[in-house]
Amino acid sequence: MLRPKIPTNPTPTGVTIPLPVEPTAVVQHTPATAPAPAPVPVSSRPVVQLTPGALVALVGGGTAVVLVVGTVLVSLLLAVAVTAASVAVCAVVLRSMLNGQHKR
Repeated sequence: MLRPKIPTNPTPTGVTIPLPVEPTAVVQHTPATAPAPAPVPVSSRPVVQLTPGALVALVGGGTAVVLVVGTVLVSLLLAVAVTAASVAVCAVVLRSMLNGQHKR
């Protein structure tokens, strides 16, 4: 029941021509001498070296960017929350006004 079924190969249709088999010759290769190591190419780009002062400035700048982005995102979230609260208050007031008109 759980045994895989192996498909049988279809029989070839038409005439098949056997190809002649040619013997291959064995060739002995002698190991070549190792090539001389190539010189290391010198990069034309300048190397950036960070001094302790530059590292402190880089960390300070990154911290400032993170704080500014965080402040902007928090203020946007606060603006959305205040807007949602004011819309909810307006909905409650309108609902109470409309219900008051229907009772009279």
